[in-house]
Parts: sequence; C-alpha cells; structure tokens
Amino acid sequence: MGKFVKGKPFIRKVLLRYTSVEFPDFDIHLRTLKNKQQFSDDDKESEKLGINSTLWPIFGVVWDSGKVMADLMCTEEIEGKRILEVGCGIGLSSLVLNQRLANITATDYHPEAKVFLEENVELNNKVKIKFHLQDWASTDSTLGKFDLIIGSDLLYQDDHVLLLSSFINRHADTKAEVIMASPKRGYQNKFTTEMLKYGFSLEVFLPDDQEDLEARLRCHIHRYKR
Repeated sequence: MGKFVKGKPFIRKVLLRYTSVEFPDFDIHLRTLKNKQQFSDDDKESEKLGINSTLWPIFGVVWDSGKVMADLMCTEEIEGKRILEVGCGIGLSSLVLNQRLANITATDYHPEAKVFLEENVELNNKVKIKFHLQDWASTDSTLGKFDLIIGSDLLYQDDHVLLLSSFINRHADTKAEVIMASPKRGYQNKFTTEMLKYGFSLEVFLPDDQEDLEARLRCHIHRYKR
C-alpha cells in the first residue's frame, strides 16, 4: 500500500483502520492499525530498537486506558502549562490536547509513532505536535522540563519502574503533576514507591462517566503531585 507521508514512504504490508472518537466538544479522527496482528519491519529499524513482532503493533491501536486518559484531557486545566505525553502510541490524548491548543509534546520509542501522529494531525486541526523519539534510559536534557506529564498503560515489566520514574523525575518541573491511566498491573505500587522518593504525593481515583464499564473497572487514574 506504500503511501508517502512527508517525504517518508509509509510502512507497507499493514492493514489500516479509519475511525472517529467522539468527545463532548469535538471528534478526533484517527488512522490506526486495523488490529494487533499487524507487523512491518522490512528495514529492521524496530528490531534494532528491541521491538519484536509481538510488541510492534502495540503503539498503533487505541487502548481502553488511552481512551480514559483522552477523556480526562478534555477537561484538564492546561492554561500556561507545558505538557508531555510519555509513550504516546497512537497519540489520542495528545490530539485531544492539541485540539484544545495546549502546549503538548509527545514521545514514544516506536519508530512509526511519529508518522502516524503527523498523519492524524492532518486529519484533525493540522496544528503541529512536537514529537521526540525517546528512550526512557536516555539522559538527553534537550527535551526540557514540564508542568504536566501524562501516560497510559506504561508499566509492562519490572525494569520499567525505575526507568520511567527516573525519566519522569528528570523532565518534571519543581512543581509538577503526573497523571497515569493504569490497568490493574503488578508494577504500579512499585512505581508509586519510586515517585514518593522523588517528592511526589499520590491520589488514586476511578474515571468518571465511562460508557465502557469494563474499562472503568479495569483502569485507575493515578495523579502524582509535588
């Protein structure tokens, strides 16, 4: 299918889905992977980054926790805040914030995340979203500091706890908030322990007014402040 996007040949051998996600004040139009069985890595770019065929499609679909976070970002206070989405994947929350003209920067480790994000910006308000291909282990300081850092379903394995908490600490301003939409995984408590060491407090709550009851029961919002 080989479509060219901004000078880069789009990945081949994958099936796509075009859909819209409805929010109270606007819709977000998305191009995603059709399902979690898609894979394309002819140039071995993902393989070099340690992303195998099983992990490859995770970035390219909308997850329950991502929808919960996007709903939350419809009403989150954004005035004067520099906002970072960590592990943005398909970037639904970044697109919502961008629709609200927030100062949003998106990051992900997947080499195709930027391509999808740029295309989805074109499907919506066409206001560019800053994007960084980012490894949590990187100590590169050019990304800067943020007032609000958000992320959805990020803790897949034990080593993510130290990597993500230290990455967030490096890029959170002296006074900052971190919001995570997290399913019931075993690593969230360990992550909270590390965040408390960095001077954050924690409030946990269930998302409000979710139409998808299953997502509501499985996903909790963790709001860290310092």
